[in-house]
Amino acid sequence: MTEQPNRPNLLGGADNQKPALTPEQIARKASARASWHRKASKPVSVWMMVLFVSIFVHRWIPNSIWLMVHMVALGLITNSILIWSQHFTEALLKNRRPDEERGGQVKRVYALNAGIVVLMVGVVFGIYPLTIVGSVAVGGIVAYHGLYLLKQLRQALPARFDATVRFYIAAAWLLPVGATFGAILANDSLSTDWHMRLLVAHESVNVLGFVGITVIGTLMTLWPTMLRTKMHPRALDFSKKALGLMCAGIAVTVTGALAGWRPVAMTGLGVYLVGVAIAATLMVKTCTKKRPIEYTTLSVAAGVAWLMVGVLVNIVMLATHDFADLKLRATTPIFVAGFLLQVLLGAMSYLLPVGMGGGPAAVRAANKEFTRFSFGRIAIINLCLIFFALPASITGSWVRATTSVLGALTLALFIPFMLRGVKKSIAARKEVIAARARGEAPVNRTPEDVAPAAPRARRELLIGSGAVLAAVAAGVAVNPSSTGLRRFMAAGNSAEGTGATTRVAVEANGNMRFVPASVEVPVGNRLIIDVKNVDQTNVHDLALATGVDTGRIDPGQTKTLDAGVITSDVDGWCTIIGHRAMGMTFKVVATGAAGQSGTNQAGSDHSGHGAHQHSMSGSTMTSADIDLAGETGADFTPRDAVLVPLDKPDFGTLSTEGGRRVHRMTFDVAENENEIAPGVRMKSWTYDGRYMGPVLHGARGDLFEITLKNGGTMGHSIDFHAGMVSPDGNMRTIAPGEQLTYRFEARGSGIWLYHCSTMPMSSHVAAGMFGAVVIDPDSIAPVDHEWVLVQNETYLTDTGQQSKGAKLTEVSPEGVAAGVPTVTMFNGHATQYVKKPLEAKVGQRVRMWVLAAGPSKGISFHVVGSQFDTVYKEGGYLLREGRDAFGVTGGHAQSLDLASAQGGFVEMEFLEPGTYTFVNHSFAEAERGARGLIKVTR
Repeated sequence: MTEQPNRPNLLGGADNQKPALTPEQIARKASARASWHRKASKPVSVWMMVLFVSIFVHRWIPNSIWLMVHMVALGLITNSILIWSQHFTEALLKNRRPDEERGGQVKRVYALNAGIVVLMVGVVFGIYPLTIVGSVAVGGIVAYHGLYLLKQLRQALPARFDATVRFYIAAAWLLPVGATFGAILANDSLSTDWHMRLLVAHESVNVLGFVGITVIGTLMTLWPTMLRTKMHPRALDFSKKALGLMCAGIAVTVTGALAGWRPVAMTGLGVYLVGVAIAATLMVKTCTKKRPIEYTTLSVAAGVAWLMVGVLVNIVMLATHDFADLKLRATTPIFVAGFLLQVLLGAMSYLLPVGMGGGPAAVRAANKEFTRFSFGRIAIINLCLIFFALPASITGSWVRATTSVLGALTLALFIPFMLRGVKKSIAARKEVIAARARGEAPVNRTPEDVAPAAPRARRELLIGSGAVLAAVAAGVAVNPSSTGLRRFMAAGNSAEGTGATTRVAVEANGNMRFVPASVEVPVGNRLIIDVKNVDQTNVHDLALATGVDTGRIDPGQTKTLDAGVITSDVDGWCTIIGHRAMGMTFKVVATGAAGQSGTNQAGSDHSGHGAHQHSMSGSTMTSADIDLAGETGADFTPRDAVLVPLDKPDFGTLSTEGGRRVHRMTFDVAENENEIAPGVRMKSWTYDGRYMGPVLHGARGDLFEITLKNGGTMGHSIDFHAGMVSPDGNMRTIAPGEQLTYRFEARGSGIWLYHCSTMPMSSHVAAGMFGAVVIDPDSIAPVDHEWVLVQNETYLTDTGQQSKGAKLTEVSPEGVAAGVPTVTMFNGHATQYVKKPLEAKVGQRVRMWVLAAGPSKGISFHVVGSQFDTVYKEGGYLLREGRDAFGVTGGHAQSLDLASAQGGFVEMEFLEPGTYTFVNHSFAEAERGARGLIKVTR
């Protein structure tokens, strides 16, 4: 209807008295973001951008899988729930909040995001206190949101759909429980069984509870609105039953998981699945009136379907696996990409145009952009997800890579379509505002003018399916032997399954061998391998190059590996670090495979089953891969090189027994990460949590009693060179959870090596399981400073991950065998005494104990600018204050030469102030890090 010239316009004045709006004013007015939820939605846009960037650079991000999952779950989903549950609460209760409360609502959203960032920093960089702070912040803010909704519910008049708000409140109060479980999971001290039980509870509360209940509760009213049709007459009854069953199912699932009762947890998931099925039935009944043909409804429907699939897969896993053997990571893409992202993007594609407002024409114009290529996008996303979720033995690593990239790019299309939609909405609002400012009626467009074009469903589905098939074909073409799909893609291939099954029994033993080490299987037969670990102390596994594996097998345990249909020779090995290098390999020989002999080396998914399994994909790093001039980590503390005096206890207790000193201490074996050079952290095996064990100090006749407790995940042991005891019991390998007591008398003086003697010894020593025992010679002279320097070398391979901003590495058994170290260092770090020099004064006497710990290299110890007047090596003096063994005086020495496992000390005085460098004079080792500084002042 056309406005009259003298009627008030939008600015409150008469048209003949108010100047026309300028184009700039029209643009500002059209693009103004006045509503509170638009301001609050900004973090969602930021998280979306960060997520899609992370997908393509995740290889270089530490803990990238966890991070991307939580970018979706916390950054996108939790933010959206806080915003839109408030929006729908006001709409359902017909109780709009006053404008003065909007600022507080926006502040809560931004506080939530601050908590999310703190939590992510804590987990990614392993700073547990930050993890706790972030978890408390996120859980607390969402719990307060629930209280805020409850306050609105009590203030409002009874409403038909207030049940939905009640479920919003219940869902909000579930998140703090899930956040608590998550914080506990971040603690690495949990056993495998408890970790998986808590993980089941964590995912059930957060994904199925907090998100699932909120989504299903919202769809009761949003689904028919998105379809632009009437609500089903029994929608309220259906929804109440569905949500009630979902809440009950979550409670039963969590109880069963925490108590370790798998049947109870399965029952809970079954009850939950029935609840979701009731809600899905309601959605289908609503669709009978109007089919979903736009991206908004298709995406949400697909998301709910994947929710049901994920729950069903978890039920099957619980029915067939103990908690400790669950592989919940298999359902991560189902819940994250299938359920969370598709529901979110579908709902936002509908809600954003509505939220931007501007009248029906603006809403429809924006909606037209949001829903472009609807059927094609849905086909690509869901077909790619199917291929990605299939076992790697079927798809192969390259097919998973190509389909995941295509799926991610298709999901990312939401961003340009959203920007186009926003642009169209603003343009439509500009047109309306400009027309009214001129006193004209806006152009009257019919709904057909701005309605989305009728989708060409068949054409789009064909294009989408073709794109996915092309991605699959590309993945197969890159490495045909990596995938079981090849037999379906090549007619007449001799690898077609015969229908027969070959089943073999294989033992993994303490000699680091599989028995038998190879099996022959006719081409086309399915191979089943029953692997039993008969080693009484070590964990083993069997991984095949196709990407399938048994997982870790404890001593005495048997696991079954389904190798699938055998089409060519396949290599296998134990992935526990060092075991493959010691000969623990396996081979499947395909008989009757004419022209198909060869090793399938494609799969890479077998690596990384635990912190101490070795990826064979990376070559040994060189010293050139490390910046020794770089800065050490912020949390790295240099080891004190000062030898603890005899009258002070080591890190244990010091007592007397029959007039002799007794040193009692406990060595707690831990498998963790340590910085060993600037920008380099290592998956270490340690005796006290640090790379290189503690230095012990005693005198001849002292007794040492060491309790070794194996808190690791594989067998470990200890061998003290300072003792003269039978190796049979004292040096035996003990399994995880076991302990032994090692008692010896210090009979001879010197600096003695101790180390892990579990095979392969070289890998255990290179991983940090070594240390020194100093036993003073009789009547040793006092000195002003007494330092201990233990040299060792290690051989590293880059895991491709990062930890606390540094490269995360692990021992390379191949590097040990090759004999070229990556890093050579003193006291467990390559540059600590360059960054923090030792200190002395002119004229002070200094004693430096030196031990070559190996595992293979010795040392020629030299101090640049000084000479040694006392040299003690392997139990005897070569020089003592300038006098040799024949009484000749005046001699000095320039170096102390030690082979691996040898030790001694040197003494000197510094005549002038300055900075003196101590090095391994085998300069190749010095250049790998075996150097430090002594700062001498007057």
